[in-house]
Amino acid sequence: MTALRIALLSYRGNPRSGGQGVYVRHLSRELAGLGHRVEVLAGPPYPEVEDGVRLTKLPGLDLFAEPNPFRTPRLAELRDLPAWVEFLGMRRGGFPEPLAFSLRAARHLSKRRHEFDVVHDNQGLGYGMLHCGLPTIATIHHPIAVDRDLKLATVTGREADRVDRWYGFVHMQHRVARRLPALTVSRASGEAITREMGVPKDRIRVVPLAADSRIFKPRPGIARVPGRVVTTASADEPLKGLDVLLKAWAKVDGELVVVGKPKSGGPTARAMADLGPAANVRFVNGLSDDDLAGLLCSAEVVCVPSLFEGFSLPAAEAMACGTPVVATTAGALPEVVGDAGILVPPGDPGILADAINALLGDGGHRAELSARSLAAAAKLSWRRTAEKTAACYREILGSAPEQERAEC
Repeated sequence: MTALRIALLSYRGNPRSGGQGVYVRHLSRELAGLGHRVEVLAGPPYPEVEDGVRLTKLPGLDLFAEPNPFRTPRLAELRDLPAWVEFLGMRRGGFPEPLAFSLRAARHLSKRRHEFDVVHDNQGLGYGMLHCGLPTIATIHHPIAVDRDLKLATVTGREADRVDRWYGFVHMQHRVARRLPALTVSRASGEAITREMGVPKDRIRVVPLAADSRIFKPRPGIARVPGRVVTTASADEPLKGLDVLLKAWAKVDGELVVVGKPKSGGPTARAMADLGPAANVRFVNGLSDDDLAGLLCSAEVVCVPSLFEGFSLPAAEAMACGTPVVATTAGALPEVVGDAGILVPPGDPGILADAINALLGDGGHRAELSARSLAAAAKLSWRRTAEKTAACYREILGSAPEQERAEC
């Protein structure tokens, strides 16, 4: 079968925070392993790519980066329309990166149309994606409107106005999504995309993700630490439910390790203040994949307290390590975890604490869930994700064999 020439786009791809960089790295590697020619076009912070994949950097102003977020760029940096879009959008309190990157990417691709067969946009959904001059498909991990609405539910007054301005790009994403074929990562996310973004169900294809089984796997040499619970919070936002877990932690006798970095004055900082200095909670960040896998293998329980998840790589990675999971029933978590973990209603600290305590106190149940977790994780792989994604490319190109159309 003819190899495809794929432009895989990601407006930002931090390899250590959030799932976009993880998605781009693993998908591009496995697509290349299938014989396709893959080039990742990305804005800062740039993703990591592996051998066989070309990375083309499309620099932006990166106005939200530490150590100088919300900086005023030099006049020499404001040399084109995307730069002005990025600067003025930031000054107005918005998040303009998806739009600015899409304009840069469309301009870049317009000069290289003969080099690609298909463009794959990763969650950017900027207006430029409608003008690439090539067949284009978009991955929507979940509608960002969910994040916005959960955030708005926690604020009032001027703070609510600020949140509305920040999430102004959501309206653009909805308009663009309705004009492109879409991939998503779970049935629950597909339903949310139809409900929130107005994308017809028949234009959405579900392609699940996976843990990297080369790294996330049982490690017999690492002992489980009694009472250790690990959770991952890639963003200090209500969506992740970390404040719910911290409220629950007042009723749990154990050690909580949070993979993430709390924002000053954010919901996590407030919940920690309520817990007090005696709480056995510590935060770690900047871990390599290998270090993260080792930490997961040292835990007796991994908790995913999210109020919504499009897929949940943290749950999949914990399961691949054979670590029992306590998660909520929000979004795709029942699809990912199934009977390999304990599922509780989202947003209820009391029920969450009871579930964690019950599992910490029952070694036999943990062993049973560990075996189920490994069996469930073995059914997912990044190679399979790449195969199904390539089938979807061929569908939009009109060259998919009948069995591939059925898969996609």
